Amino acid sequence: MESSALVRAERLAGAFAARYARLPDGVWMAPGRVNLIGEHTDYNDGFVLPIALDRTTLAAVAVRPDGIARVSSTSAGDVGDIAVADIAPGAVSGWSAYPLGVLWALREQGVAVPGVDLLLDSDVPTGAGVSSSAALEGAVALATAELAGVQLDRPALAKACRRAENDVVGAPTGVMDQMAALCGQRDHALFLDCRSLDVAQVPLDLAAADLTLAVIDTKAKHALVEGAYAERRSSCELAAVRLGVPALRDATLAQVDAVLDGVLRRRARHVVTEDDRVLSVVERLRAGEPAAIGPLLDLSHTSMRDDFEISSPELDTAVQGARQAGAIGARMTGGGFGGSALALTPLAAMPAVTVAVQRAFADAGFRTPEIFQVTPSVGARRVL
Repeated sequence: MESSALVRAERLAGAFAARYARLPDGVWMAPGRVNLIGEHTDYNDGFVLPIALDRTTLAAVAVRPDGIARVSSTSAGDVGDIAVADIAPGAVSGWSAYPLGVLWALREQGVAVPGVDLLLDSDVPTGAGVSSSAALEGAVALATAELAGVQLDRPALAKACRRAENDVVGAPTGVMDQMAALCGQRDHALFLDCRSLDVAQVPLDLAAADLTLAVIDTKAKHALVEGAYAERRSSCELAAVRLGVPALRDATLAQVDAVLDGVLRRRARHVVTEDDRVLSVVERLRAGEPAAIGPLLDLSHTSMRDDFEISSPELDTAVQGARQAGAIGARMTGGGFGGSALALTPLAAMPAVTVAVQRAFADAGFRTPEIFQVTPSVGARRVL
């Protein structure tokens, strides 16, 4: 893994030199993430349990003396020059809003952000619910802070990345994705309290238990900037107001059932029960029982499908096909309305699960899904 990351970094440095006629000052990487459990709990001050993936975004960066930012990608081409001082919400758009937004957010935190030339390369699937955006943001944030000569801890970098996505990109997301990208550890899940940003590493050595975690990219793209995600967040905020609590993390299921009704009750019920499921999964993993979390993954999917209403026919087909073929637990993951599902699967059952899910998609007339196994991996770091 380390050798392949270095090969990619060296290749990207060569591409940077060809594009900008000089070598980069360094190459940094950050991973995508998959959320083991804890969906739509992050912006409700709740608990989440993501893992950093072994799929990453690399950022080759060099400082410029003129205060100009030039951003390019091996897959999306070049973006026009912009002065770092001119980057602001509404001033940039498209995919470049992610890296440029990070520069703006760091400036807002008091970092003297220099001009930069930046080239990005990624093997994190986009639109699949595995947070390609946080991988990009994390790599750029770590590189920029280091090149600016400042030492920010990982939560501070994550906050800058979230602010970039909220204020410059316009996606009202929580901080889970960025924390996973910046703080992940190999063979561990990241237990994150989204209120305090306290983190704990929870053992998740799947190979030792003869298990694997399969991501099923349904190829049904989602767009979290659109209204459905924002509507769910607004519903949660309104439910908290009516319950008289700071956030749904502070509510009990008894309160939800007694005070709320209709849509608000369903939305709040998902968040409250999902927080409880996260705590139960952490308890079982700490006890060395990863196979025992399967039923909790199933309950999480049912809650997101029925109470939070963020699943899709493709996601339901992926979950059902995986479970029928031998997965011990499966759920949609990410913001919903498309993207990916994950399946906790015995290694021996992985071929059958793959065939079953592909057949189920073909029978339903859906696009062929991409199915790949993931390993809990290390968070953002400098590679070259």
